[in-house]
Amino acid sequence: MAGKDTPFLKKSTLNCGGQLLDISSPRVMGILNVTPDSFFDGNQYTVEAKIKARVGVMISEGVDIIDIGGVSTRPKSSLITEREELKRVLPAVEMIHDSFPNALLSIDTFRATVAKKSILAGAHLVNDISAGSFDKKMFDTLAELGVPYCMMHLSGSFSSMHQNTVYKNLLKEMLQYFSLKIEQLRIRGIKDIVIDPGFGFSKSLEQNFHLLKNLSLLQLLDVPILVGISRKSMINKLLKTTPEEALNGSTVLNTLALQNGASILRVHDVKQAKQAIQLFSYYQQQA
Repeated sequence: MAGKDTPFLKKSTLNCGGQLLDISSPRVMGILNVTPDSFFDGNQYTVEAKIKARVGVMISEGVDIIDIGGVSTRPKSSLITEREELKRVLPAVEMIHDSFPNALLSIDTFRATVAKKSILAGAHLVNDISAGSFDKKMFDTLAELGVPYCMMHLSGSFSSMHQNTVYKNLLKEMLQYFSLKIEQLRIRGIKDIVIDPGFGFSKSLEQNFHLLKNLSLLQLLDVPILVGISRKSMINKLLKTTPEEALNGSTVLNTLALQNGASILRVHDVKQAKQAIQLFSYYQQQA
């Protein structure tokens, strides 16, 4: 586990469409699911007024990035068409960009066309659960767009990504997975890269906690680490809770992720994550 004198990350920034986001200290990515079936907040933010109100709350709580997603990736979710995904996310991106012009927006998609159209509509970075595996055009599209890219680790297809949990050495294979992807991106001139170890995707309960405990090893890749643990099953399976009851568990695990080098926390609860960062940062400063 990283010691108290270990810095979060070398001073670094993400160039988000001309806006520089300093990630030398931890930041918060707020989740905005414009879906009817997400595991925690499905069907809450599918009309403009509710989306606008939710974004306003997140901004007032200090959110650094708003991550807009139109496809549910919960277990047993159904894959919607590209047309349906665009129908969900593009109006949201455009409205938020117009109403909150200073907000940094991320598009949570594994489709290159959705990524491109969302960036042109006002989003600033791409968050892809498949790291380019589900759409072979993604990396070339990113090179064309020139925006920051967050890529997640998983194994298998959209329908099997929650069942594939067999590894000889999870951390070693994850390092190899990301190293290859980073090389492919660098060749295309993509500089701003963030990795997400993919808690809850292609990993058992034990593997999720093993990964969390050894998260600092991913710093060997010398890129920022995003952690998305918020209200997930790795909390609820262990504590016998529901997503609605998992705020406390989320905060505890987010704090452990910070201790092990997380640069960005992807969360449903912005205020609590910002408080965790504030307390942890002050703790780190003490002699």
